[in-house]
Amino acid sequence: MSGIGPLEPGEGTRAWDTAQEAPLGRRRAPLAALYARHRRAVLALAATAAVLAGGGYLYATRPQQPPPPEVPYPAQVVAMSYLRDRATPPGAPARSFSFEVLMRVESGPPVTVTRVTQPYAGLSAAAAPHVPFRTKAGAPRKITITMHVTECGKVPKDAGMPFLEVTLRNTRAIQIQSFILGPHYAQHLSHALKVACSNSGA
Repeated sequence: MSGIGPLEPGEGTRAWDTAQEAPLGRRRAPLAALYARHRRAVLALAATAAVLAGGGYLYATRPQQPPPPEVPYPAQVVAMSYLRDRATPPGAPARSFSFEVLMRVESGPPVTVTRVTQPYAGLSAAAAPHVPFRTKAGAPRKITITMHVTECGKVPKDAGMPFLEVTLRNTRAIQIQSFILGPHYAQHLSHALKVACSNSGA
C-alpha cells in the first residue's frame, strides 16, 4: 500500500494570509477614497476651527477697557467768588443792596442753579438772572445778588463769615452748597446792613 501524500488544496482555496488581507484592503479602500474626495473640505474645517480657537483666546485675553468716568457731583465742580458791589436795580424795596459774584463750572455736564439764599432770618436774597438758570463748563457766569433787609433786629451787626446757600443740580444729583465768599464780601455785607438799619428801629 502506497503512502498517502498531503492533500491538494481544493479549487478556490487560498492561503489564510490572502483570505484575511483581501477584505481588510477592501474595507480601507472606501475610507481612503472618501478622505481623498473630501480632503479639501476637511482641511478647511480644521483651519477654520484653529482660527476660531485663536480668535476666542485673543478675545478672552484682550485688555479690558476701564469704565467711563462717573459724572461728578455738582458741588465738586462749582466755584463761586465775590466780585464787587453793584447798584441796586430799579424797583427794589427800601433797605436793599446788591453785589456781583462769579460762578464757574470746572468740568462735567452743565449745572443748574435752582435757588439762592442766605442764613440770616431778617434778610432775603434774589438772583439775576432769575433761577433756575444753567451754567456750562468753561463759560463763567456773572450773577447779581440783591438782598433786602426785612427785619433789622434779626440781622447781624457785624457779619464775620457770611455765606450764600446755593442749590445746584446736574445729571447726577441735587445738592445744597454753602459758599464762603471771602473778606471783601463780609465787609460789604456788614457795611450794607449798618446803612440799611442805621435809621430804623425795626
